[in-house]
Amino acid sequence: MLKEELWEELVKNQGKIFHTVKGLEFRYQVIGGELFVDRRSKSITRATVEKAWDKLQAMPESVTGPKSLGVFGAPYVWAIFKELKLV
Repeated sequence: MLKEELWEELVKNQGKIFHTVKGLEFRYQVIGGELFVDRRSKSITRATVEKAWDKLQAMPESVTGPKSLGVFGAPYVWAIFKELKLV
């Protein structure tokens, strides 16, 4: 999947219920180039999601959980990637 396709998938899946590794339920909304998670006051930018995606593509064996993504909002990004079967 290309980065552009990744963002399209994120747009398609907004509003669905996701769960973090700790079982916290959340939803997100895409507005422009940002993800707004209903459990956070700050947004997760498209650049942040793409940075996590790049790391996953470059070193998949080193990405074993949210912390290994090394980005802001990693628990949410990880949960979305997992639900979309990207990890």
